[in-house]
Amino acid sequence: MSIRVMLVDDQELLRVGFRMVLGAQPDIEVVAEAGDGVEALAKLETTEVDVVLMDVRMPRMDGVEATRLIDGPKVLILTTFDLDEYAYSAIKAGASGFLLKDVPSSDLISAIRSVHAGDAVMAPSTTRRLLERFAAHLPGKEQHADAALLTAREREVLLMVARGLSNTEIATALELAEATVKTHLGRVLAKLGLRDRAQVVVFAYEAGLVVPSDRPKGLDG
Repeated sequence: MSIRVMLVDDQELLRVGFRMVLGAQPDIEVVAEAGDGVEALAKLETTEVDVVLMDVRMPRMDGVEATRLIDGPKVLILTTFDLDEYAYSAIKAGASGFLLKDVPSSDLISAIRSVHAGDAVMAPSTTRRLLERFAAHLPGKEQHADAALLTAREREVLLMVARGLSNTEIATALELAEATVKTHLGRVLAKLGLRDRAQVVVFAYEAGLVVPSDRPKGLDG
C-alpha cells in the first residue's frame, strides 16, 4: 500500500516540485495539497493521509498550530535556518521531525518512509544547529525531575538519542542488541510522556541533560 502524503505550503511552485519528486516513487502517493493550516485541517477531515509535509510560516494558520491540531497522520516540518524557533515549537507540538526546504530528494523520500514506519527524522547535525542557535533562550528546567524516573541505562539511551545517534549506533556503543535499545527507548518515552525521538531531543535540551557543546565525535554541526 502506498504512503499517502499531504503537501502543505503556501508556495505553489514548491508543492509542484515536491509532488513531482514524490509522484515518481512507487510507494508514495500525494493525495492532497493545501496552502495553509486551515485548508490542511479541512482536507484531513475527508482525506486519508499517512504523512503531512508541513511548511511553517503560512497565512491564516501556521504549521505549528496546524501540527498541534492534527491527530493521526505523522507530520514532517519544512524549515529554513531563519525559522529555527518555529521548527522547535512544531516538534513540541507533535511533529515527528523536520527537514530543510532544500533537502536532497533522496533524503526527503527516505524521511517520509522513516516517519511512516514510526521513526522520527532528526538529522544530527541539523538538530544540533537548530537547538544550539537558541539554547540560551530555552525554557527553565522544570522537567529535570522527570529524568529521575529513568534507570541508569535508560538515561544513557536518552542522552545518546539526544546527541543524534541511531538505535544501531547506540547498540554498538553500549554493546547491546538493537532490540534491547528499542525496548529501553520505549520505556524512556513512556516514563517521560514523550511521543518519539524528536521530543526526546527537545526534552534533553530543556532539562539541561545535553548542552550545546556536548556532541558526539565524528558528527559535524
